[in-house]
Amino acid sequence: MVADLLHFFTTHWLGQGIVIFAECLLVTGPLLLAVAYMTYVDRKVWASIQLRRGPNVVGPFGLLQPMADGLKLVLKETIIPSSANGILFVIAPMITFMTALVAWAVVPFGDGMVIADINVGILYLFAISSLGVYGIIIAGWASNSKYAFLGALRSAAQMVSYEVSIGFVLITVLLCAGSLNLSKVVLAQSGWFWNWYWLPLLPMFVIFFVSALAETNRTPFDLPMSEAELVAGFHTEYSAMTFGLFFLGEYANMILLSALGAILFLGGWMSPIPLEPFTWVPGLVWFALKIAFLLFIFSWTKGTLPRYRYDQLMRLGWKVFLPVSLFWVVATAAVLQFGGFLPVPGK
Repeated sequence: MVADLLHFFTTHWLGQGIVIFAECLLVTGPLLLAVAYMTYVDRKVWASIQLRRGPNVVGPFGLLQPMADGLKLVLKETIIPSSANGILFVIAPMITFMTALVAWAVVPFGDGMVIADINVGILYLFAISSLGVYGIIIAGWASNSKYAFLGALRSAAQMVSYEVSIGFVLITVLLCAGSLNLSKVVLAQSGWFWNWYWLPLLPMFVIFFVSALAETNRTPFDLPMSEAELVAGFHTEYSAMTFGLFFLGEYANMILLSALGAILFLGGWMSPIPLEPFTWVPGLVWFALKIAFLLFIFSWTKGTLPRYRYDQLMRLGWKVFLPVSLFWVVATAAVLQFGGFLPVPGK
């Protein structure tokens, strides 16, 4: 009986489909819960920085606040402006949210804990993250509002600009790891925490994190949603759950980029000290702690830094990050080649 079930789930197309569906549920369920409670943590961190209490009314310590916010958005009426393109108006937030979820297919949570352990995982993530801009552009255009359209144009220019820098960061890491497979990138950082890439590639780690802030439209790069100029930017005309999907997509992208930062620079699921009792802690817990650390810095920057001007934003991306990241790619390749540190493919 057991052998028959095992044969069904490993060889039959229906069984394989059921397994993939179950794996997707195991990933998306906790992820959606994490997205919901990241909104709570975000507001608590801002409150602490500004000497306020934050959410503290709905449930003990305000822990049910995300549920109350979600219920409020679900019960509200979705208003579509009469001059808007109704179909694209509704599809746009779905694109933004779905691209943030689909990218998790190649993210390894532990040794062998990944839905699709493909050899081009980094390229897959880069491609999926590039698609997210379409949701924002479509939202701005379909709204038929000058504020939404200007916010969408700002966001598109911003995301494209900083994706160039992230691309060079990824190239630097894959040069060191010798593989595009995210699991192998983590395994290449085995050992003590100084073996992780954050130390030898520290400038690239900084560029990656700042570019991640710009990619997710977070302070100090929240120019597409600059309320003093654009009301609310590309989602000005959105309400109810269509607005909620943009909101959730932003937080899902924050968690995704934090996970990518943990994999590329902080050893993924690896323990910082490969000795007991540190090795007793499951790799999934170490991975979650590293993501939480990077998410805290996301919240910290929003509660601390003022917003950039748009010309400063573009200048930083094209005149600072692009040449620095390009130089670091060349320097890394030279050190690996002439220093005899080139990784051996397949190991």
